[in-house]
Amino acid sequence: MNLIALLAGTLIIVLFSWFYSIRHGRYHGIPRFFSFESIFILVLLNYKVWFRDPLAPLQIISWILLIMSAYTGIAGIVLLKKVGKPGKNFENTSVLVKSGLYRFIRHPLYCSLLLLGTGVMFKNAGTAQLLLGIINLAAIFFTARLEEKEMVAKFGDAYTDYMKETKMFVPFVV
Repeated sequence: MNLIALLAGTLIIVLFSWFYSIRHGRYHGIPRFFSFESIFILVLLNYKVWFRDPLAPLQIISWILLIMSAYTGIAGIVLLKKVGKPGKNFENTSVLVKSGLYRFIRHPLYCSLLLLGTGVMFKNAGTAQLLLGIINLAAIFFTARLEEKEMVAKFGDAYTDYMKETKMFVPFVV
């Protein structure tokens, strides 16, 4: 693994976490850092085999997860910007978004990160990759829990009711 790429990428992730979340008192950015970092390391470990044996079962699963991740992430961001009426920071919505994907799951963007990390992990599923996939899963779960506390503080009963109506990551399941 390229140490310079690892250090440069980690610095970018730290700065993103600081400027978009932590400095604004949104501490879900701390566990989310570990999600971003685990995905970044997975990419560094697996980029050389990205297109090797494209019809292998794990490669097909990987591509399906990556496509689902892209759709979920793009749709989630578009809805946050369009409906959530954020200020300068797209995370800081002033309206609780409950339409589109948000009608079924509370965390489409975190679902996207979960799908992304798992998809990249399957590109070359070894022990290190599996461990990083588990770190990503745990980080996403803790990030969502912390953000839900922040959203209850911000939106009150409206968000508590929303939590009862939707699942965290997978419609009708979890």
